[in-house]
Amino acid sequence: MLTYKNLLKIFYWSYTKPWASRLTGVFSLLFILSGCQTILSPEQATTTFWKAMTNGNLESAKKHTSLETQYLVTKQENIMGASLETGVIVIDGLTAKVATFITLKNPESNNLLSFDTVLLKENDLWKVDYRQTLNNLSVQPFGEVINSLRAIGDVINKKLEQQMPLIENQIKSFSNQLIRQLDEFRHQLEKTNPTEKP
Repeated sequence: MLTYKNLLKIFYWSYTKPWASRLTGVFSLLFILSGCQTILSPEQATTTFWKAMTNGNLESAKKHTSLETQYLVTKQENIMGASLETGVIVIDGLTAKVATFITLKNPESNNLLSFDTVLLKENDLWKVDYRQTLNNLSVQPFGEVINSLRAIGDVINKKLEQQMPLIENQIKSFSNQLIRQLDEFRHQLEKTNPTEKP
C-alpha cells in the first residue's frame, strides 16, 4: 500500500537523481496522486452530489453520478440554494438508499422534498443512480395526495362502521315492508280473480 512515507521517498529520490530521473519521478508522483481518490460512504456521496446540484456545479455532480445516468444531470432551478439533510441509510450489497430531505429556498407550494437517493457501487465507489433517484423524486409530490386519499378512506371506513347497525336495521325494515306489500298485493289479486275450487 502506498503511504505518505513512500511518497516522500519517491519525491526525494526524484530530486537526488539526474534531470531525466527527476522528471520521471515527478510524473510518477503526479500519476499516483491523481489515481488516489477518497472513498466516500453512501451518505457522503449523496451529500456531495446534492450540494453540487444545489450550487449549480454540474461537473462536480456528474463525478458522483453513475456513468449510465450522467447525461441526465441538468440544472434544477427549483433546488438552487436549498438546504440538505440526510436520514436513514440502507445498504444492500451493491446498492444503497439514503433518505434525503431538501428544504427549498423559494417554495411554490411545498417547501420540503423528501425522497430516497439511490446509489450503486461502481468501481468500488458509491455513485448516485440519478435515473432511479429522479423516479423517486417525481413521485414525491403525489405522496401528499396519496396520504390525503388514504386519510379520507380511513374516515369513510370509520363512518361506515359506525353507521352499519343503522343500515342493517333499515334494510331489515325495508325487507319487512316489501314482504307485507307483496302479501297485500297477492290478497288483492286473489279477491279480484278468485280461483275455482274443484
